Amino acid sequence: MVDMRLLPSRTAVVDGTPDTRDRALDVARIVSLLVVMFGHCVLLLATITPSGVWVGNTLGAQPALQPITWILQVMPLFFLAGAASSAYGSKPGTPWGGWLLGRAQRLARPAFWYLAFWSVTLLAVRAVAGESSASRLGQESVALLWFVGVYLLVLAFVPLLMRCGRVALAVVAVCLLVASAGFDGARLASGSIEWGFPNFLVVWLIPVVIGVAYARRLIPARVALAVAALAFAGAVAAVVAGPYDVPLVVTGAETFSNTTPPTLLLGLHCVWVSLLFVVAAPAIGRWARRPRVWYAVAVGNGGAMTLYLWHIPAIAVAAVGLHYLGIDAVDPQQSGFWGLMALRAAVFAVVMFALFLLLSPLEHRRLPWWDAGVTARGARGAVVGGLVCVAGVAVLLMAKEGLGSSPGWWAAAVFVGALAGARGAATPSAVGEPRIPQETDRDSTAVRR
Repeated sequence: MVDMRLLPSRTAVVDGTPDTRDRALDVARIVSLLVVMFGHCVLLLATITPSGVWVGNTLGAQPALQPITWILQVMPLFFLAGAASSAYGSKPGTPWGGWLLGRAQRLARPAFWYLAFWSVTLLAVRAVAGESSASRLGQESVALLWFVGVYLLVLAFVPLLMRCGRVALAVVAVCLLVASAGFDGARLASGSIEWGFPNFLVVWLIPVVIGVAYARRLIPARVALAVAALAFAGAVAAVVAGPYDVPLVVTGAETFSNTTPPTLLLGLHCVWVSLLFVVAAPAIGRWARRPRVWYAVAVGNGGAMTLYLWHIPAIAVAAVGLHYLGIDAVDPQQSGFWGLMALRAAVFAVVMFALFLLLSPLEHRRLPWWDAGVTARGARGAVVGGLVCVAGVAVLLMAKEGLGSSPGWWAAAVFVGALAGARGAATPSAVGEPRIPQETDRDSTAVRR
């Protein structure tokens, strides 16, 4: 009998999840993802004018709302959850290069599908609407892939961090904050944004350090609360006395962006947000044991990359569809603006759910050759790990440049080529040899459709 079920059964998900699973991490990941998705939906102002597509930002048009970004900026929890999950799956003696490639195999799979879609789409747009239209669309189409690039780079440090004790990890976190301040200073003194680029690694390593310490149970709750309060106070002081803007997300009206590239202010935000999660994690984990809660969390995490990669196109579909019905939300001062935004959010949720059902199975559909079990030791492992890191840098550059220019396309080619080179340099796992775990090997198999 053919199973026509679009989603896994609750019984299969609940019974298929081991009791030892850290469910708090899954809650942090999916709740943060929902905040990002609906945050983007509400912050995006868009309509179609006779001269083309017009795009604005709610926070840029309504600066009084910018402090709310201190709640909406939840990306530190993504990095913390990824690092903690990797730490749980890391075993002493595992070769670094092979381990990193194993994580990249799972992470890159949905990114490959996403890039393939946009490559074909942009070629079609160029043929139908001209090169300028394709260039404008390509400029924004891969912006969200910055996360994939940074994530690959910070994961490379997890095995090393696993060797550090409590004091050493604390020292590393402090040094990262100091380094981020140094790069901010150089950026300000020189007026060159390039001085801030190292902070893409430096700042996002901070929640990774905390995630590793959390997985190893090295952070007492009282210490976490005290340090979180200190970091929050430091962040407030940095805004009051320093050069930093208030918003922690892109608004289009920044004078000194805290995110592109990241700054010390965002680093301090990473500290207090991550440590508050450490304190709340036991209660969150208990709450997630409720069958209804866990079913939603587990199914959502089973397609997390689908939700992340495709939510901007889903928002665009919702906004354009409502525009042609004569419904636009383009000015926070217009009558009924927040009601219109709520309507857009509801339409977006329907569109996104349809895309989730359609595309999330691709996250678990293993690709020939790419997803084969591999290993890489010694010098070969160093080459494999190095190529994965090159791929991370390349996809970060691609996200910055977009696919609207030659540098963006070259960066995309380097990303795919470096990962293919890493996979080619690795050796197949021998029969009986432990397989290098991929990114979701700890996920419940019940959510794989």
